[in-house]
Amino acid sequence: MKMVGAMVAAARIAKNLTQKQLGELVRLDAETIASIEQGRRALMPNVAELMDLHLGLPGLLTVAANEMPLIDTIPPWAEEYMDLEKRAIALSWYESIRIPGLLQTENHARALFRNRVPAHPKEEVEALTVSRIARHEILHRAVPPSISFILWEAAFQVRIGGSQIYREQLRHLLSCMELPNITLQILPFGQTTHAGLNGPFILLETPDHQHLGYAETQRGSLLISDPDEVSILARKYAMLRTQALNTEQTKGLLGRLLGET
Repeated sequence: MKMVGAMVAAARIAKNLTQKQLGELVRLDAETIASIEQGRRALMPNVAELMDLHLGLPGLLTVAANEMPLIDTIPPWAEEYMDLEKRAIALSWYESIRIPGLLQTENHARALFRNRVPAHPKEEVEALTVSRIARHEILHRAVPPSISFILWEAAFQVRIGGSQIYREQLRHLLSCMELPNITLQILPFGQTTHAGLNGPFILLETPDHQHLGYAETQRGSLLISDPDEVSILARKYAMLRTQALNTEQTKGLLGRLLGET
């Protein structure tokens, strides 16, 4: 990805174009062009074809995009969200059956990747784990995003990796709750109402105050920008916050779960 990005940058500069100007030609914003050139975002084949056309290249970028390795640490359908996550000023995250990636310990993340069917090769498990833990840097940046997490209690019932990794993960969640930019609430079993039965989702606010929604399926994802649809997710999240335990009650439940292991 870095090599292909360097090729894009060299061809753009040779044509005397800025990143913004190239973006306008291929219908992308300047930040996306910068991400491609820095090797942080894959060059998609349809974009590569447009770049070849406007940069006067004989199909070089198209070949490069189509011949990229099939295995990468970020699925192509999640790349846009990952780029947005890095720059977000606020995240609201509801998860029903697993700990969110931003809160996973290294051992828990590795155990999750080892559970994948079909199985990942060992070296790919390590690459995926490193990539996931690297995302945690947004929690500790100079001006971190405000992040609210709501987790259904079901996420704590499968002890991925065994009791030791499970206990380490619970302690990590308690330490994350001490960060001033993070709130964590658990929606407990026994509730008679539940606004998140349709599955996990994330709400995100960009630096220019655009509000987006994001949801994943088994093999794909959906980035939601329609204001009406984002509003529906926001109302679901607001209801979930009233249905979940408050932060002090959540700490108590995590402590009890620790005591049961």
